[in-house]
Amino acid sequence: MGAPFGIYVHWPYCARICPYCDFNIYKHKGQPGDDLTAAIIQDLQHWRDMTGPRTVSSIHFGGGTPSLMRADHIEQIIDAASALWSFAGDIEIGLEANPADADAAKWALYGGAGINRLSVGVQSFDNQVLAFLGRDHDADQARRALDLAARNFPRVSADLIFGHRGQTLADWDADLDKALASGAGHISAYQLTIEAQTAFGKAAQRGDVKAVDGDDSAALYERSQTRLTDAGFEHYEVSNYARPGQESRHNKIYWLGGDYAGVGPGAHGRLTTPNGRIATVAHMTPAAYIKGAQDGPSLQERDVLSPADHGNEFVMMGLRLTGGFDEAAYRQISGQALNARAAADLCAMGLLARKGSRIAATELGRMLLDTITRELLS
Repeated sequence: MGAPFGIYVHWPYCARICPYCDFNIYKHKGQPGDDLTAAIIQDLQHWRDMTGPRTVSSIHFGGGTPSLMRADHIEQIIDAASALWSFAGDIEIGLEANPADADAAKWALYGGAGINRLSVGVQSFDNQVLAFLGRDHDADQARRALDLAARNFPRVSADLIFGHRGQTLADWDADLDKALASGAGHISAYQLTIEAQTAFGKAAQRGDVKAVDGDDSAALYERSQTRLTDAGFEHYEVSNYARPGQESRHNKIYWLGGDYAGVGPGAHGRLTTPNGRIATVAHMTPAAYIKGAQDGPSLQERDVLSPADHGNEFVMMGLRLTGGFDEAAYRQISGQALNARAAADLCAMGLLARKGSRIAATELGRMLLDTITRELLS
């Protein structure tokens, strides 16, 4: 079948812009999406010209809020991809969903279109927290959405956010309790990060800090590890926990340094070619993206990564995984060696572990990935 190849579809529209979000998103104003869907299909053809024949192991609809999409648009995109590439027999086709969009008839159509994994953006089961985070759903809607997802899709993930101002370990335990009780086979626990250009970032510049401090955040992170692994989930990536066989196959393509097409406004892609690894970014606005797809790949950026940059990305992504990365593969990609002294010191400090040619961050090390990566690549 060859190396896994993924397709990322970015649907940029949201009913509400969350104050912590820095993704490429636009306020949804009832757009039917016909023009954007047609442009994405055109862009898939251009990507097929670049990739040649490949076997698609995953398709992921992200955003934005792809649960605002019509089911027939989703089906058209999946059908177009199927006509252009071969599909793996166990292909994962996932979609990110907002609990406010939960609808039995619509989600049944999503399943009929080919979606077999739903990632539900719960964020919290506490109404006060949801209001603080600017979400447009409440706790009851979150629970109902997870129940409905379990009835319609074989694989379900619940997304949670921790580290918001005022959060205690007891608060986090309550959210984890409800996520575990939902029966979801995958739980993503994301730390609230404050980006400068977001509403939360601008509030922080005024002195109104929306996140907990580093020590409290570390304690919440450690509680996630303890509670979820004790419940039988594997902590297979920094922010992601899964029951056996429930890992996100699509995201693992990113973390393992695989190839993926990125279509839709602002989508990123990666493609390994005989002339080097290509990093792409699609045109950002829907209008620019639609126009660009008419004549060729709708790309705002298309860069060939240097061997050093390719190697750096390989290490940064690989360290996020429990299994880490292969040092020999890094040398082959980058043409250089890691900082051996730094690697030895980090192992002695209990932040890294070696097993043969593989290097992985320990549970403690995963809380310091930026520092570890910087030291290894210095």
